[in-house]
Amino acid sequence: MAELLVIRHGQASFGQDDYDVLSELGHRQAEVAGALLKELNWVPDRLVTGTLTRQRDTLRAMGFADADEHRGFNEYDFGDLLNARFKGDVPPLSTGDRKAHFRTLRETVFEWQDAAFEGACETYIEFCERVEAARKFATDTDAKRVLVVSSGGVIGQMTASALGADKRHMMNLNLQIKNTAMTRFMFSGASFSLHEFNATPHFMSHAGSKLVSYS
Repeated sequence: MAELLVIRHGQASFGQDDYDVLSELGHRQAEVAGALLKELNWVPDRLVTGTLTRQRDTLRAMGFADADEHRGFNEYDFGDLLNARFKGDVPPLSTGDRKAHFRTLRETVFEWQDAAFEGACETYIEFCERVEAARKFATDTDAKRVLVVSSGGVIGQMTASALGADKRHMMNLNLQIKNTAMTRFMFSGASFSLHEFNATPHFMSHAGSKLVSYS
């Protein structure tokens, strides 16, 4: 069996004009994650990211380069979903206050899954299809260790799919995933299964615990 290790990007710039930029903490999280893999001598045979800046920069901060890219590993566009759900009149708290943000995120994604509003650039079914295409792209290889840097929604969807869980589990898992957390799958041919979810061994120390973040 081969391993697919999917790592969520480091902390991005929540509340800023451009979210798709790693924060100083995000860079540090990625460096620590990369250092742990090197310490464990876990050397990937193949590298893949989405096309987002925060994903590519996380991989570079981990000490890796020259990755393949697949847009299926990109996060769903929450800003677009908000605009579609609220028809452009987005409540201020949903973008400024963290608790309100995540509550609105959860409610919006649930409505998106149910096709309760129109006008989004991507339907939930289309999101699922591109995530599955990205998974197949990453695992269509002779490599035994594949390292992917992606985002929380994608990892939540991949995990829920591997478990055969209903669609609501995608979001429940999404909201648990820490920045630079490691989710590991095993694959061989058409076989694909979850081995480990949302692990952060690189934060399991007093100093490391101060690096934990969820957004």
